[in-house]
Amino acid sequence: MTAPTNLEALNARIVACELCPRLRAHCTEIARKRRRAYADWEYWGRPVPSFGDAKARVLALGLAPGAHGSNRTGRPFTGDGSGDFLYPVLHAAGLASQAQATARDDGMKLTGLWITSVGRCAPPGNKPTPGELRNCAPWLDAEMGLLTELRVVVCLGRIAFDGLLGHEARMGHTIRRSEYVFAHGAETRLPSGLIAIASYHPSLQNTNTGRLTREMLLTVFERARKAAGLETRRHEGR
Repeated sequence: MTAPTNLEALNARIVACELCPRLRAHCTEIARKRRRAYADWEYWGRPVPSFGDAKARVLALGLAPGAHGSNRTGRPFTGDGSGDFLYPVLHAAGLASQAQATARDDGMKLTGLWITSVGRCAPPGNKPTPGELRNCAPWLDAEMGLLTELRVVVCLGRIAFDGLLGHEARMGHTIRRSEYVFAHGAETRLPSGLIAIASYHPSLQNTNTGRLTREMLLTVFERARKAAGLETRRHEGR
């Protein structure tokens, strides 16, 4: 199989992926049953493609789609509590055209930013297995290879952080895991030259408890903008 030559072709491959039977069965069943609040929706129910600016200098790397969020809408961090927290921050940081993300056709545009995840299918209990993450790893490798302007990766959660370190290792770089400690706001330059900035994941578990605040996440993305050489810009309505 030839490697995809652009991000659009890669996304098409991702959507057609059938490597993980457990995940495909789970996503299909969720899409069939639906949540009562979304009874009139036609759920996406497939692996979720990435989204953003093909010339992005900043990559936001998450864990996996939510069962009734991205698995419903077909776009990362769209239609659930995590996205309701994340996109207003991206808008305030000047990376997103609007603060609300509701559907693939809501007009959202990203500037200087690409959003993806280490897992492309909604997993039961929000916990993909190590084998499922390994199946998804080549998608991340191909994607990062096609993001030719990439300079900074914001890792949303520990699993995303570990996924980025795994990518570095697969690219032939020496990674001593003990030298890379996940902590909110931790910033490091990786052997590839990319800058990694760690953040707590914008899950309701973190945001409802105050472990992650809006200002904390906004500061991370503003630092990412600066490190990527993008003009610092904060919209009104912080």
